[in-house]
Amino acid sequence: MNIGQINTAIMSGDFTNDQLTSIVDAVRFARTQLTRQNKRNIQVGDNVSFRSTKLGQTVTGRVRKIAIKYVTVDTGYTLWKVPANMLETA
Repeated sequence: MNIGQINTAIMSGDFTNDQLTSIVDAVRFARTQLTRQNKRNIQVGDNVSFRSTKLGQTVTGRVRKIAIKYVTVDTGYTLWKVPANMLETA
């Protein structure tokens, strides 16, 4: 099953509130695991990239700080606080 089929099944499905809550909890758990994995794989000084929703483009920079929820990325002209699950090593 691909992501399109999953989205269609959720939107057109006849799920109860408890079932939808279970789906949301599973997505939150998966996102948390991805964040933890990314935080373990990056270090201060690494080059990373992420897709900016504000600029609509990919931004590349260097990791300056790794906090509990966010990673501070220095792009050379500004600092971005980015969720770790959005980062990819460049």
